[in-house]
This record gives sequence, C-alpha cells and structure tokens, in this order.
Amino acid sequence: MILDRLTGWRRKAVLFAAGAVSVLALPPFGIVPVLLLTFPLLVRIARASATPIAAFGAGWWWGLGWYAFGISWIAEALLIEPEKFGWLIPFATLGLGGVLAVFTGLATWALWPVRAQALRSAFLLSATWALGEWLRSYVLTGFPWNPLGSVWADMLPVLQLGAYGGIHGLSMMTALSLGLLSLALERRWPWVAAAIALPLAVYGLGTARLAAHPARVVDGVLLRLVQPAIAQDGKWRDDMRERNLADQVGLSRQPGLDKVTAVIWPETAASYFLNMDTLHRRLAALAAPPGGVLITGAPRLVPPQGDEPLRLYNSLFVVSPQGDISAVYDKAHLVPFGEFVPLRKILPLTKITNGGTDFSAGPGPRTIPVPGLPAAGPLICYEAIFSGAVVGRDQPRPGWLVNLTNDGWFGMSSGPYQHLAAARMRAIEGACRWSAPPIPESRRCSTIWVVKSAVWIWVNEVSSTRFCPQHRSIPRFLVDGEMHCR
Repeated sequence: MILDRLTGWRRKAVLFAAGAVSVLALPPFGIVPVLLLTFPLLVRIARASATPIAAFGAGWWWGLGWYAFGISWIAEALLIEPEKFGWLIPFATLGLGGVLAVFTGLATWALWPVRAQALRSAFLLSATWALGEWLRSYVLTGFPWNPLGSVWADMLPVLQLGAYGGIHGLSMMTALSLGLLSLALERRWPWVAAAIALPLAVYGLGTARLAAHPARVVDGVLLRLVQPAIAQDGKWRDDMRERNLADQVGLSRQPGLDKVTAVIWPETAASYFLNMDTLHRRLAALAAPPGGVLITGAPRLVPPQGDEPLRLYNSLFVVSPQGDISAVYDKAHLVPFGEFVPLRKILPLTKITNGGTDFSAGPGPRTIPVPGLPAAGPLICYEAIFSGAVVGRDQPRPGWLVNLTNDGWFGMSSGPYQHLAAARMRAIEGACRWSAPPIPESRRCSTIWVVKSAVWIWVNEVSSTRFCPQHRSIPRFLVDGEMHCR
C-alpha cells in the first residue's frame, strides 16, 4: 500500500503531521477518534521500515509532532518577558520535543525485529511505549508530560484503570488497542474486534467500580478556594505586592468565613518569605477562618548557616489565624530553567521565574498535618505530573491531595487543561483514601487543584472546572465546597 512506499521527506512529513494532529486527542480538545487514524498509520509505517534506523525515525518524527505541538504552551511562559526569553521558544518546543521523541523512536525501533509479525508487533509496541513513558519520568530530571493514557481525561470510567495500573498501564492499554486496530489494514478482523472491545471492557469495569463506591460527605469540612487573578507581570513588583496580598485577604474574608475549615490560595500567592516576615505572615493569617487555617504557597528563605549556603524554596505553608506556621512543605521536583538552571556554570542562562537565585529542592513527598482536616499530601505546580511520586515511602498515606499551582504563566493555552488531567490522574492512582464532590470519579482520594488560571477544580470524585480569561482581564473568584469521602 501507499504507506509502505513512502520515503524521504514525504515519509517524515506524513509522520510529523500525524503526530501533530494526534494532539487533538489531548485536553482541552479530547477528540480521541483522531488516534484511530494517526496511531495505526505510525504502526504501519514503522513495520514497513527497511532498517532499524528507519523504524526509529518513524517513531521519532511522529513523536516530534506529538510533543512539539503538545507542549507548545511553554511559549506562553517565555513571552512574559519576550525580550529576555522569547528566543528560547524554538528550543523549548521543537528542541525539547525532539528529545522527548527519542522515547517514541525507541519504542518503534524495538518492534523492528518482529515487524513481519503484526500481532506480536502490536503487543511489543504497547509494552515499549509504556516503558518509554516510565523512563521519561526519570531521564534528565524527568518530564512525563502528556502520556498517551491522558487522552481519556474526559472519560472517567476508562480512567479508573489507573487505580490498578497507573497512568502507564492506561497508556499500555491505549497503545495496544490502537496497535491492534492497525491490523484492519491486513483484514484481520477478529483482532480488530479485540481492539474495539478492549477499551469498551475497561469502560464497563470502570463504570461498575464507580457505582460500587458512593461518596459521603466529610462532616464539618468546608474549604474556601481563592483565585486572585493577579497578572503574572505584576506578581513580584515591589509597588504591587502588598496590594496583591490585601486583595487576597479581602477575597478570603467574604461572608461565610466563620463556617469555613480552611482557605486555600495558589502557588506563591503570598510573595513574601513567610517563615521570616512576621508582619506579612500575620497579614496573610487574616484570611484564615476562626479555628481553621490558611493554606498558601509562598517562597521560603533559609539564611546561610556554617557551611550551608543560603537556600530558597518554593513552599506551601499552613498558617493559623494567629499567624503561627503549623506545617511547611518544600517543593521537591523543580522545573529545569524555570526554578533552577542545570549546569549553571556552563550555560549562560538565567531562570525564568523571578530573581537570580536558584530554588533548592525539598526532601521529597511528605504527608503534612492540617488542623481540622485529614492529613494532606501537598504537591506544588508540575509535581502533579509524576506518577508514583506523591506519597513518601516512609510517610503515612494522606487523606487528600492539594496541588497549588500558578498556571497563569501559560495563558489560555492547553497547558492548564493538561496539567489538570495529570493532577486528576494522581488521585485516581490511589495515593490516599478520601474523595471529593460531587461526581464520582475514582473513590480513592481527592485532589484540590488551586490554580491562578482557573476558578476552582475538585479532582478525583469531582471535576468541576471553570477556566476564565487570562491576562489582565481575569475575573477573581471565591468558591466554597464540601469534602466527600468513600
């Protein structure tokens, strides 16, 4: 057939275009049927490759389209200060996309020895694809963004497979189904039927799992989520920081505060070193409800001590109404070039976030006590994309997950939607035992996703998402909601 005869630039262009079009299956579009054409095309061309290098190239070109367009939202962050970082856009999209595409290339390279055996090729590709996604969590600090399984973000029953096999198991199932579908080109209809039956069976089992675990309200818990709508270019300005803090306190203290258990602000919502700045910590504490707490993101500075240099952390604070800090979590998985510059002595670059000092990494996942609430599993920003890295090995299982993030960096791009899909998946994978309202989703735990670019999102048992316009016209919101459990 014509796909088998493609060579040269035409072959590369078709593969790149197929990978790029496949991005439509990801959030926020969710057009999963495009994969019914684009993924079998990849399998067919890879199996028709004349050499192992050509088989690798098939996966690499498809992956370049998938990743370069799938992570195009990175450009939004670089355009906050275009005069400093705009020139990095091709490197951050095509360059990073090319690095990530190596893993899809290795997946198609691995099937070359069995290319003549269609069925074995489909099974092998699903395994190597999932292995590649797992490796992406670790190589070069890891960047497991947009795994194939995330295309099911809007199909909660299918996502339930993640409670047993994680996102990688979900990706393996997806790759296997799509790989078997490629056998339609060889008229092997029983296996095509199996390709269709596999996700349908997962959907049915997921539906049964949801129906078997009705949610219940956690008595006496009411959370207030605050979206302050502070423009990214004004967040750290000295002449605006106090006003920004006062605005968030004012939003938090709207009527009904006396019924609230905890007020939650986004990542670095308080742009002061709350561990050292008593005045501004007490001002922020005015947002805490009587007898409750404020949970907020803020930077944390640790001065030099002996041989220990100055350290700067991206942190989550739990603050009482009196201004006391009852718990702190330091972000452990930092964003390369965003929060620190790898090989700083060699690369003549500055980090994208405010200030010239690199952030330090925290000790890792922790479960923290929160007065009036179950113990929490905190996540900051893109820590939510790392499967299996939300609960410390020596830590008790949390009652809920809270993901503070500032996706205002990424405007009205696909980035915040894809981030939300990842945060939801962490909850479904069963990091804890509680769940949140009102639509059943995973029955294992809840993630409260507090983000500058969205009003509020309950993740796991609920997906109630209201995105609002970015830039300076973002409306401000305050939302109260109950917590539910199994």
